[in-house]
Amino acid sequence: MQYTHLGRSGLIVSRLAFGCMSIGAEWGLNESDAREQIAKAFSAGINFFDTADVYGRGNAERILGETLKEIAGRDEVVIASKVYMPMGSGPNSSGLGRKHILSSIDATLKRLRTDHIDLYQIHRFDRETPIEETLEALDAIVKAGKVRYLGACSMFAWQMMKMLGLSDRRGLSRFVSMQNHYNLLYREEEREMLPLCREEGIGVLPWSPLARGQLARTGRTLRGDADRLADTWYPPTESRARILVTLRSIAEDRGASPAQIALAWLLARKGVVGPVIGVSKPHHLDDAVAAVDIALSEAEIARLDEHYAPLPVAGIDPPWR
Repeated sequence: MQYTHLGRSGLIVSRLAFGCMSIGAEWGLNESDAREQIAKAFSAGINFFDTADVYGRGNAERILGETLKEIAGRDEVVIASKVYMPMGSGPNSSGLGRKHILSSIDATLKRLRTDHIDLYQIHRFDRETPIEETLEALDAIVKAGKVRYLGACSMFAWQMMKMLGLSDRRGLSRFVSMQNHYNLLYREEEREMLPLCREEGIGVLPWSPLARGQLARTGRTLRGDADRLADTWYPPTESRARILVTLRSIAEDRGASPAQIALAWLLARKGVVGPVIGVSKPHHLDDAVAAVDIALSEAEIARLDEHYAPLPVAGIDPPWR
């Protein structure tokens, strides 16, 4: 496994983050398999584990926390979680208001069985709460020792810069990472967000690095058949078809899987710290770990790049908007 700093911070993380969204999902891992894959990831050198309160309505945090407590010392792992999505039906059970943030961090710490979160991320931008309130609440939990670093997830670049600017002006803890939608089939983040992150020293943690399985799948799957977003976010265009043909060609030449090549492409992008990998089958983790050691040539990267065509922005607004 390879390791790197998370942006300009002093936090050192593996070049893969083990994503926990699949834990408990219909198409994902049951509790026993999740524990096994978490342990396997740690044994492979992954020290970075990413979850969210909303995953399994707290169950993913619980399973991750219990498993890591059994297999690793607290300082051996980097635990990331998120706040924003609804955790109940009440008017203050979602968003980035002070009340929800302060309640959510305590609930997350309890489920994860730890006294601090290494990276606490806002799951989306909250258009209904003043950013001053959000940033001051986040800074308060850093100062209280409940959180070590702050991160953000998908939003527009102007929103991210507005939050960074306010943090700097008021001397508040600033974001060190951006977890955003980025893969071979969706590269709209290259227009504004990625240049901003490079300029500001923000580490990039791509989610959906395999485009909801489109970059790995060669046949039908349970998740693929039930996935209503895949063809919306990655429409069946000539561009997509050419990218997939090129990806599979390079994979065949390399004796690797398409998933490995797609992840290696991401790992080669400037500013990318590491993709957040989803594991719903045992071989998914094997593919991801193998990808870290694949160094694509400039010619191979150029071949993968050349067929991309612009797409509508996707993945920024939460599901209910």
